[in-house]
Amino acid sequence: MSELPDWMYAPRMEGWFADDLDHLPQAPPHTELLHGALVFRLTPQRSWHNRVTSRLTSALERIAPEGDLAESWMTVTLDERNRLEPDVLVSRAAFDPDRTGYAPGEVLLVVEVVSRESQHRDRGVKFRKYAEAGIPHYWIVEEEEGSRVAVHVYELDEVTSSYVPAGIFRGTLERPVPFPITIDLRRAAD
Repeated sequence: MSELPDWMYAPRMEGWFADDLDHLPQAPPHTELLHGALVFRLTPQRSWHNRVTSRLTSALERIAPEGDLAESWMTVTLDERNRLEPDVLVSRAAFDPDRTGYAPGEVLLVVEVVSRESQHRDRGVKFRKYAEAGIPHYWIVEEEEGSRVAVHVYELDEVTSSYVPAGIFRGTLERPVPFPITIDLRRAAD
């Protein structure tokens, strides 16, 4: 068994904290922190995943109200032990070219494009974590037969701090919140 490189060992007995990710240049891209443990994406992303992520980011950027930003692969620091990286997010925070992440209160929507490697985290762990952090809208994007896109939309129930289903969209996604949204999903993966 090979020894781990020094940078992979937590800098303290309590493990990793969210801010530590900004000081790990050796870590692979898209490293996340979940319950104080580093999570690495070890499998390459498929073209379908990248295409859907890029097109949803572009569509949301085009239709977002002035002052809202859509970005891909930016982290959200949920608390000191959890810093997740959704595929897409929409924020009301002012643009900062040096920003490395967002606080939950700055985020209106997170979108996870499910891959084989991320299924459990996207559908279960992140679903709960984003809701507990108070992020109002969560979309889970699934690939259906023929590379079609299905978007499972959830809204936060503030009373229970959990997400409730708001619909499954194929073909066209139309929503009044967090701002008026109409996206042709047929173009998301073609």
